[in-house]
Amino acid sequence: MPLLHVNDLSVPCQAILFDKDGTLLDLLATWGTWAELVLQGLGNQLALIGDGFSGDLSGVLGTRHDASGRVIGYDPAGPLSMATAEETYGILAWHLYSAGVPWNEAVMRVTAIAKEAMNELRTRRIAAPLPELLPFLQQCAAASLKLGVVTSDGSGTTGEQLEWMGITGYFHTIVTRDRVSRGKPAPEMAETACRELGIPPEYTVIIGDSNADMQLGKGAGLRLSIGISPEGSAGHLLDADTVIAGYHQLRLTC
Repeated sequence: MPLLHVNDLSVPCQAILFDKDGTLLDLLATWGTWAELVLQGLGNQLALIGDGFSGDLSGVLGTRHDASGRVIGYDPAGPLSMATAEETYGILAWHLYSAGVPWNEAVMRVTAIAKEAMNELRTRRIAAPLPELLPFLQQCAAASLKLGVVTSDGSGTTGEQLEWMGITGYFHTIVTRDRVSRGKPAPEMAETACRELGIPPEYTVIIGDSNADMQLGKGAGLRLSIGISPEGSAGHLLDADTVIAGYHQLRLTC
């Protein structure tokens, strides 16, 4: 059985589950661009309404912006990183509702803004893998590991972005939020993935960038929950068994 070596740990491993955003793909490159477009659209709506709008929406999704409004960072424990599409739409719609727009109309406007932003991402095919991800996926394939994706995103968007990065073929199962009754941090996604891979939880590892991923792993009884934090800030990964800055810290031996 292959051994996965990470920091000072070596564990038997037959399967690895990956979160998508911030774990497989560079969250800032994809969803940072989406957030810029969505917040610009929301700001335009609020400016038309008036109601004393200050023009500052930088904190709505937990993003950090430069002077020009470009997204340059995000809170790994915030909405951009962790919220489902429905939760995100609710956060955005609340700002229109608080400015006097009826709730149903606010949701419709936000949905249209988000759809337009997503269409722009599709036009540009914006998705970049994290550094050293591809060599690690190749290691996994060479060791005959079963790989899966467990993500709070929907199946359509997930499939598109994996395709844009050219990594779809590495994964034997993809469990999205719309495939389960309860999302992260409930264990259902990991339980479903293990069942579809045919690998027991005790020989399965999860890698993710949020504490919900770590809690998912613990709840499902997975062998190891590895937090990944490329920027080095790991304070939010409270339930991780170990934390890495990048895939160069992982090694497989047979």
